[in-house]
Amino acid sequence: MILYEYPFNERIRTYLRLEHLFLRLKELMARPTALDHHFALTTMFEVMDVGSRADLKSDVLKDLDRQRQSLTSYRGNPAIDQAVLTNVLAQLDSFFAALNGLSGKAGQSLTENDWLMSIRSRVGIPGGTCEFDLPAYFAWQHQPHTARQADLLRWTATLIPLADSIHLLLKLIRDSGSPQRVLANTGQLQQNLPQSRPFQLLRLALDPDLQLVPEISGNRLMVSIRLMKHEADGRLHASNDNAAFELTLCS
Repeated sequence: MILYEYPFNERIRTYLRLEHLFLRLKELMARPTALDHHFALTTMFEVMDVGSRADLKSDVLKDLDRQRQSLTSYRGNPAIDQAVLTNVLAQLDSFFAALNGLSGKAGQSLTENDWLMSIRSRVGIPGGTCEFDLPAYFAWQHQPHTARQADLLRWTATLIPLADSIHLLLKLIRDSGSPQRVLANTGQLQQNLPQSRPFQLLRLALDPDLQLVPEISGNRLMVSIRLMKHEADGRLHASNDNAAFELTLCS
């Protein structure tokens, strides 16, 4: 199944973008080649760009505290695994303390590294990191991969509290929903959302054999899904076929 996610507010949109970047960064850092480490650095700069929003850290801290307060109310509930609950609450407390202990925005300490900032200033220029533009960076790429990985781990260390916090928050949000099998008649589905429960995230699992692509739009009142299909002209066209998929609404 191909899993698509659609955020219902700008805060969750930012969380999803950062999660995407953190996952890419982790994979690129684990690889040994200089080219992968170049793109690991550019991804780190992207994280800094997304994380530069003034209220991001405050939003994450508020969400961590909100989740902690909500889950604390389940203590002593016989229907809840108390060991799992205690573990999650401990993670929330730990991540809150780690993130709150960082000063400034995401990666702000890295802005004091002139060498890194010289690379950051040129990665947006096509071919701007050639050896004649940044000879010191070119030399760094010829160091042993273990040395480059050690540098990357050191530079990204200040981003880990934010990465851990967003990963846990999104997991808790995703776990709040229950998947339902729905049918899109003639390729379309519209569903009203209950106003008593504010949803934050929609998840849609689609069988790849259907060769369909969902176009999703929505707000706090309604969600609309239109299934599209690649045609011979290479463009996406609306599908008129009935198709079933899994839909999960997460609050």
